Amino acid sequence: MTTVLIIAHAPLASALKAVAQHAYPDAADDVQALDVPQDSSEQQVEAAARLQIARFPNQDTLVLTDVFGATPCRGASLLLGDPRVRVVAGVNVPMIWRTLCYGTREPLDDLVTRATAGATQGVMSVTASPPQNQAQRAAAHDPTGRHDQ
Repeated sequence: MTTVLIIAHAPLASALKAVAQHAYPDAADDVQALDVPQDSSEQQVEAAARLQIARFPNQDTLVLTDVFGATPCRGASLLLGDPRVRVVAGVNVPMIWRTLCYGTREPLDDLVTRATAGATQGVMSVTASPPQNQAQRAAAHDPTGRHDQ
């Protein structure tokens, strides 16, 4: 079993946890959040994360952070001396949903692969469809003035 710990700038971690629980309510116990206040140091993030990880002593932990190089990620990277912890930066909703969609019982490295695939495959450019050129019919054919067909 793996615990997913989201470490992000406040209030993003809690918001992402809520989104995860909205889509996967059965995974509520598997997802934890650590909101990092603006004035936190990486050592404070590490200490708070270690406290959350200690609540699940016999589980692996997949840490998802928001921005590579920012305080949440730097604090999470201090956890990497623990062989039961992996850290992935760039957390987004597709990453979390892909991680949780099959459950958290797979090996930790498999969850890392699934998380990164979900993140990258969930990001795409969305373009507007071109408007359809449909000629307007003259109202004369419909004496009521309605144009529904």
